[in-house]
This record gives sequence, structure tokens and C-alpha cells, in this order.
Amino acid sequence: MIRIPYGRQEITPEDIEKVTEALQDDFITQGPQVMKFENLFAAYVKAKYGVAVSNGTAALHISNMALNVQPGDKVITTPITFVASANSVLFCGGTVDFVDIDPRSYLMDLSKLEKKLSRVPKGTYKGIIPVDFAGYPVNMEKLRQIADRYDLWILEDACHAPGGYFVDTRQKKSYCGSGELSDVSIFSFHPVKHIATGEGGMVTTRDKNLYEKLLLFRNHGITKDPTLLHENHGGWYYEMQELGYNYRLTDIQAALGMSQLARAKKNLEKRNTIAKIYNEAFKNSPVLTPHVETGYYHAYHLYVVQVANRKGLYDHLREHGIYAQIHYIPVHLQPYYQNMGWGKGDFPIAEKYYEKAISLPMYPTLTQELQQFVIDKVLEFVS
Repeated sequence: MIRIPYGRQEITPEDIEKVTEALQDDFITQGPQVMKFENLFAAYVKAKYGVAVSNGTAALHISNMALNVQPGDKVITTPITFVASANSVLFCGGTVDFVDIDPRSYLMDLSKLEKKLSRVPKGTYKGIIPVDFAGYPVNMEKLRQIADRYDLWILEDACHAPGGYFVDTRQKKSYCGSGELSDVSIFSFHPVKHIATGEGGMVTTRDKNLYEKLLLFRNHGITKDPTLLHENHGGWYYEMQELGYNYRLTDIQAALGMSQLARAKKNLEKRNTIAKIYNEAFKNSPVLTPHVETGYYHAYHLYVVQVANRKGLYDHLREHGIYAQIHYIPVHLQPYYQNMGWGKGDFPIAEKYYEKAISLPMYPTLTQELQQFVIDKVLEFVS
């Protein structure tokens, strides 16, 4: 029986060649490949600085640290995301709050966010972690205006959306993770993401001070930069100036990431083509396809549809070798968060979404034949 996953990496002969070259180099970690990858990726998303790290969760963690999240600080995110978006605040001793999603975009509902902020004294919350869920860009222009009114920082979780953008009111493309409208942004290079390095992540920003903090937190809080040292005893000298972590990426992974980045734009176009085929196939069926407003370029990490009998469709597809997935169980319904006081009914739109949502196979190497097989099996069930 064929096996079609919801997402998968593509490793080409060119990828293998680049990794082999890195293995034969003088450095396999803490060498020149990492900085090259950082610069190329930052340029791809139109940011100024990139800091490569060991995974997306590490990127979230050190971003919260760089933004100075302290015990008791309150930060807002969405319940429809992977748990790491919220957990990263807890890592720093902060407190997480949520805002329900918009029923069409599945992104944080910005009108509900503003209503929430307007009901409490300014300073109650420190920041916001919006999520470009499934690859759909958050309207960061609107969010930045809200954040500025309430003196909040923005940490954009763009793990699903490298290459995605929306057209702002100046008719300019605003790219996910560019840092133009956020303080910091983060990405993941997990195998099912747009760029795979095995495990890996990136933080992007345009703020030099934040960039320097991120570099420290990634590497035990240690620096050898002569311009930052309190003293300098010689070429060997380093200082631990903060309590940081070992969140480094290897040169091997960076070499793979650069090779994958070289075809990222082409693969993004393939994802959009696959989405268009799905949209056309399901337009006269009971399957609710993703809504995308004019002026938004969806990165389609995920292709999420909604159906009445989600569990039935999930089982039906698995019986035929189609491994669809569910993204995500609302964070506030996880046992750990329920122990913190959250529960069913707190965010009804997110909970209603979860009851019907299912992610169909979406990856650049999905062939037309296999996609048609997926479409046929979905329509077979819902009809």
C-alpha cells in the first residue's frame, strides 16, 4: 500500500553533496557555514540579522529572553499553535494568556485582541506572540498599530511561513519574519517545514541590540567579541556575560539549510499550485477550504480543511495509506494548561475549529497522481 504523509522533506543529490563538503571541512560546528546560512536566510525573508539555533523552540526561548520576559510578565498568544509558542514564555517564568482565533483565517483575532487590551490597565501585558498559522501571514501592520498603542513588543512565530507576505496599506509587500513590523521573528527547520536541516531554527530581527543578546543567549551567554569584553587578556579570552544555553546549529546542518534555501522560492510556488488544485477539486463539496484574502501570499506549510466528520475522514484516509494530521489541539486544552486554570469553553472559535480541522498532504514533491488519489479519497468519504 502506498504511504502519503501530510508533509515530508526532500533531500536531493545537491543537498548530500553540500553536506559531504561540510563534513570534509575544517569545521563541522561553530564554523563559517552557520554565518553564511544566517545571512542568506535573513536576506530571503528581508530581515537584517539572522541567528541560527538548534530548533524552533530554542528560537522562541532566546527570543523571550532577549525581550526580557521576567517572572510574572504576561504575554498573549493564540490557542491554535504548537505548544512551544506558549511554553517559551513559561520557560522565562512568564504567564501566558490567549486570544481566540478568527473563524475564517484561523489566526489570532485582532479585534478581540484589542478588546482584551482595552479592558485592562496599560502595562498589564508585556508582549504578543502572533503565529502565521499554516503559512497564512498575520496582518502585522494592524498588529503593530495595536502593539504600539499598548506599549507591547511583538515576537512573530513565522515557523510556517518563510516566503509568505501580505500587501500593506502602502501597497508594499510585507514579508513574514522581515522584522519590519515585529521586534523579533522565529523560524523552524524541522523536516516537514519549508527548509529542512534535521532539526534547526532561526531568529530574525532588525534590532542590533536584540541581535547581540540573541548571540549571547545561543552560546552559554559567552562572547569573544573584543568590542563587548569587559577585559581582554589575549586572543584566547572570552567572557560569560549572561546565563545562556547551548542552542547552536552545526555547520553540517547549515550546509544542508543553504542547499535547501536555494530552491525555497520554487518550492513555495509548488505549494501554492498544490493548494489551487485542492481548492478547485473541493469547491462544490462539503469540504471547507482555506480562506485567503486578496493581497496575501500564503506559504502553505499546511493545507487545512474542515469537514463535519473529521474523525471519520481521518480514519478513512489512513485505511488508504494517507496520513493526514491534525493541527492543532488548542493549547489551553492540554492537561498542563488545564491545570493552570484553562478549560473547555474559554476559546469557543478555536475549539470549534479543532473539532473539524484536518491537514491534507502538502509538500513540494507531492505528485499530481498522488494528490488526485488524496482528493478522490476525501470526496469518496464526504460524498
